[in-house]
Amino acid sequence: MAAAAVLAAGVGAHGQGAGQGGPGRGGELGGEMAHGRGCGWFHAAHRLRSGVPAPVRSILLWTISAPAGAPAAARSSSEAASYLARWKPAAGTPAEAAAFARQVVAGCGPLGRDRAKNLLRAAGKLAARGIGLGLDPVPGVPLHPSVTGRFTAHAPGISGAARRTLRTSLRFIARQVVPHLDPADAPLPRERAKKPYTAREIAGFLALAAAQPTPARRSRAAGLVCPGAGAGLIRSDLRNARGTDIARRWGGVIVDVRGRAPRAVPVLARYHAPLLEAAAFAGGNFLTGGTEPERGNVTNPLTRSLAGGGGLPALDTSRLRATWLAEAAGLIGLPAFMRAAGITCSQRLGDIIAGLHPDGGEAHAVTLLGGTAR
Repeated sequence: MAAAAVLAAGVGAHGQGAGQGGPGRGGELGGEMAHGRGCGWFHAAHRLRSGVPAPVRSILLWTISAPAGAPAAARSSSEAASYLARWKPAAGTPAEAAAFARQVVAGCGPLGRDRAKNLLRAAGKLAARGIGLGLDPVPGVPLHPSVTGRFTAHAPGISGAARRTLRTSLRFIARQVVPHLDPADAPLPRERAKKPYTAREIAGFLALAAAQPTPARRSRAAGLVCPGAGAGLIRSDLRNARGTDIARRWGGVIVDVRGRAPRAVPVLARYHAPLLEAAAFAGGNFLTGGTEPERGNVTNPLTRSLAGGGGLPALDTSRLRATWLAEAAGLIGLPAFMRAAGITCSQRLGDIIAGLHPDGGEAHAVTLLGGTAR
């Protein structure tokens, strides 16, 4: 309708140009471009006045464009609105599904053309599937979280990456169009990695362990600090470690970890001596004391029983493990690798590593992870 109004104002009555009688005389053949009230430009190439029949009065060339100086966002929104009107769904899509897609995407506010295209495609697929199952094509029904969730999880013929993109698009539409059905998630605290101990703090813990008044307490204290900061053991792995699980191999010291994730872990070189001494004292018993594998948390009573230690932070096994992780990551060049690869999150590294062959075995791990005796 707006284009029609501009067209009528520009051409005028009886096919005469709006610029007729003014500069450039747009009503003449080859007249100048005439501005259509901010909505576009048209060029009216009129016939000269002659005896040509009335139906052949003029040829109109129309070009849509944003006004000069219009912001990029406004031009993008105009393009999206134009694309929304022209959009044609995939073959076989019901007309009701196409109408639903246009309705909900129009309610999402200003969008770029590519974004509008992706949202239209997602909404059209959802509505077509819902209509086939007997759902009403009104926003509150197909966009209900239970419907979108099942659709994205079980729709046939869609790859995993496409499912995630589809779910993201549908959730975006739902938040814009029916926000009461899909309220924003309450922010939950995310557990961050514990801060590693400094080298001075670790030296203080080792000195504190060596200063305990009895051999048993010295052994248990070293059996807590050395496997934690030197091999990353924590929780049940640490609780169930015995003196016989510590052995010299491949020029270093190895901890044979039991439990749900059995593995051999090289111990960092500076922890060799105190850990071997604690292992010799424990023998076949647990490094951290006790007699039952199912015993409860032994680390808190053990840290409380340490005598002295003024000026040291609290001894936390999670921070001991973080200390080992940080040092091992530096030894294998992980920070340089992640910077070079542009990786900020390690979510997929496990999938990649699972397909690699562990070359070298224990001997290679001892050398790579700083476990070679000095």
